[in-house]
Amino acid sequence: MLRNIIFGFFIIAMITTAPLAANAQKKDNSPALRHVVLFKFKDTSKPEEVKKVEEAFVALAGKIKLIKDFEWGTNNSPENLNQGLTHCFIATFSSDKDRDEYLIHPDHKAFVDVLRPHLDKVTVIDYWTK
Repeated sequence: MLRNIIFGFFIIAMITTAPLAANAQKKDNSPALRHVVLFKFKDTSKPEEVKKVEEAFVALAGKIKLIKDFEWGTNNSPENLNQGLTHCFIATFSSDKDRDEYLIHPDHKAFVDVLRPHLDKVTVIDYWTK
């Protein structure tokens, strides 16, 4: 009986600490360069045109190997401080050089051609994580 209780505690401990151990292994504390891009689309752009731009930007992460990580989303802040900017895209790079090469990469330039007719406003901020 005591053996079963000890075994039960062991299983519970394993179940509750396994996710913590997995997250600890994934954590990489090395600095990373974040390239944050915020868009406001033209009022005349149709939803399917905006979707085409979104898909083209997302596709860059699979086309340009310099991009180490990528995420994006649309604004849902209740503060109403977005100044009309609705979309946020974040690309992560290992170095300034990788970011600079990304900016002149032919696939990035092709994306800009898809974006340009629909872009009303853009803000870009790059920073090194601390």
